[in-house]
Amino acid sequence: MNTVIKFGEDVEGYSIPVLNEREIRAAAGILFLMTFMSLMLIIFKGDFFLIKYVITFFFLDFILRVFVNPKFSPTLILGRLIVSRQNPEYVGAAQKKVAWLIGLALSAIMFLSMVVVNAYSIITGLICLVCLIFLFFESAFGICLGCLAYGWFYKEKVQYCPGEVCNVKAKQEIQKTSLLQIGIVVGFAAVIMLTALVFNDYFSRQPNELWAVISSTVPR
Repeated sequence: MNTVIKFGEDVEGYSIPVLNEREIRAAAGILFLMTFMSLMLIIFKGDFFLIKYVITFFFLDFILRVFVNPKFSPTLILGRLIVSRQNPEYVGAAQKKVAWLIGLALSAIMFLSMVVVNAYSIITGLICLVCLIFLFFESAFGICLGCLAYGWFYKEKVQYCPGEVCNVKAKQEIQKTSLLQIGIVVGFAAVIMLTALVFNDYFSRQPNELWAVISSTVPR
């Protein structure tokens, strides 16, 4: 029974249960894509059909992660298959459980509101935005925002964080950012804003079908 209902894996060399951060990031990317697509349908078409399926799937997935075993989560299984050729990056399971409890609570609110009651509000909109931010930071940067809440409930030091961010250490030379690099980012943002101001009308034009453009330019 203990091998079925369990949170985290026992890996030689690690004193506490751990999880594979690579498959967690892959799973977060899958959930982010599903949630983002359904949100775009709501924004541009007012279609709530897909989001109800996504919320239901999200809710059930996190129930399996938290109360049964992460290795039975469909998204984590898909993530494991996707990154199976990569070396595992082990992270502490304890802080991930806290993060996923937060995700479970948010998805439960969304499920009750949008699926059971079939209603939306500013609250569901904000929760959806928070979930997207959490999933994006996890999948794109490997930063578990929900894991930061671990210290609010437990006094012991967090172990085995992604990228060893738990351990205070000096940055290596390749990790440092110069003022020139910061200036490039700021300058690039300024160029983008200037481009938006100058070419807004041009970029707003509806694109033509490529072959129609080609045929109209080729002399007959």
